[in-house]
Amino acid sequence: MAAWVLLALAPVAAGAMLGFASYYGDHMVLQKEPAGAVVWGYGEPGAAVTVALSGDGGLVVMKKTVQVKGPSGTWTTVLDPMDQGGPYALTAAQGLENVTLRDIYFGDVWLCSGQSNMAMTVLQIANASQELAAAARYPYVRVFAAAPARSDVELEDLERIDLPWSVPTAENLGHGNFTYFSAVCWLLGRYLYEALRYPVGLVEAAWGGTPIEAWSSRRALRACGLPEDAGSISPHQHLSGPQTPSVLWNAMIHPLLNMTLRGVAWYQGEANAFLHTDRYNCTFPALITDWRRAFHAGSAGQTEPLLPFGFVQLSTYRRQSPDDSFARLRWHQTADLGVVPNARMPGTFMAVAMDLCDERSPYGSIHPRDKQNVAHRLHLGARAVAYGEKDLVFQGPYPTRAVLEVTRGLLNLTYSQELVRRQRDTRAFEVCCSGQPSPCGWLPAPVVAVESRTVTLALAGCGTLVLGLRYAWAEWPCEYESCALYNTRGLPAPPFLLDALPVGEIPGHPETAGGRELLLLPGSWFSRGI
Repeated sequence: MAAWVLLALAPVAAGAMLGFASYYGDHMVLQKEPAGAVVWGYGEPGAAVTVALSGDGGLVVMKKTVQVKGPSGTWTTVLDPMDQGGPYALTAAQGLENVTLRDIYFGDVWLCSGQSNMAMTVLQIANASQELAAAARYPYVRVFAAAPARSDVELEDLERIDLPWSVPTAENLGHGNFTYFSAVCWLLGRYLYEALRYPVGLVEAAWGGTPIEAWSSRRALRACGLPEDAGSISPHQHLSGPQTPSVLWNAMIHPLLNMTLRGVAWYQGEANAFLHTDRYNCTFPALITDWRRAFHAGSAGQTEPLLPFGFVQLSTYRRQSPDDSFARLRWHQTADLGVVPNARMPGTFMAVAMDLCDERSPYGSIHPRDKQNVAHRLHLGARAVAYGEKDLVFQGPYPTRAVLEVTRGLLNLTYSQELVRRQRDTRAFEVCCSGQPSPCGWLPAPVVAVESRTVTLALAGCGTLVLGLRYAWAEWPCEYESCALYNTRGLPAPPFLLDALPVGEIPGHPETAGGRELLLLPGSWFSRGI
């Protein structure tokens, strides 16, 4: 399908050619109010370019005149905020030349990025034929895909495009394996459209087998004290994509910074379960902060500073692996705090996916085919965090209190929501009973009972020394949709790693009549001796 590939930098080489930047085109969605959409392109340095937006009948509703900057030969303007809807035509004119883009709509624009689980197309997922057939019902969810590209320097525009802005069809949603269009991105956009009932634009920029360092700017790497040079990451056999720091930021994200966005969806982390796993609690929050700052600045302040950022927590890989790198990476995805949004990751939301395993996936078990549940959980977070929908349950239950019944050898956990027990798994909960801080002696803590919001665990062999508690701490924690705990909406309780500190030893916190209360804190010192 070479016809889809556009050489986006042709106007730069020509210098005087009038045109829009690579990711503007017929059928596109521009960001609606309250933000103004940024529009930019190329022209003759020093010349004036007039940008006009006209309605379906040809009536001009907005006109902006800007000067082409030299020596870059680029012009940029910010449209006045527009209500959702369309279609519109967008024309850039310079002297006797003009270029017109048609079938333009205003709505919300979401960027989808990450590695192969984001790049998996609609063709590859469960019920693919039905999902592809449904494409025609969503003509106002528009799709665009940047081609995989790398660069040692920050680029101003995309070098290549896999899919220009398009109305969705079975062909362009299921072009091939790991190409376009991203199933998670498409389903997220489709579910958001069903909730919002106005146009949604989806921009895919993903590349399989890539670590977070490749998607991070030099600024973000410096924030974590990481080296920025190309030799700082030694190639890893598990990773198929570029691993050099910043090369994907340079070629696939930096060119998009002028775009006004509504939010970001991110599905990445498998590569970092094999590479620099324990840096992820810094590199991921740093990437989020850096992308927000860069998109806000690049859009002349139109993309909001706290750009909503959703992500998928890692799913599964190997069924009985003793390795806990996936479990550690899941924890690090929350900046070691267990749930989001949190103080280190404000304005974020997470889809838990550890219960969506797929051992028979033809693409390997690391690529589960159930992307519908992933996107559903992600869209709930988007509605709650990005769109401020009140009283919407968008995450699973999390423990808020622990009371140790020393004489009976029981630990009672109180959760934030009503609980549903799906699986009687003796290994779901484990307690740290070691007298030594490292390594921790983790023992199973079988579930004795699950009531409304309470889980009672047996502490056989642990005595009174409970130093920590963890849940679903495994690469493959449960079978499909069968982890131990969910809420009444079917959302799984996320994994956690918690320190347990006796409250009675803290001034002002006497022991309760029912036992010794434990203060639950995000896992710290003992988590490093797992």
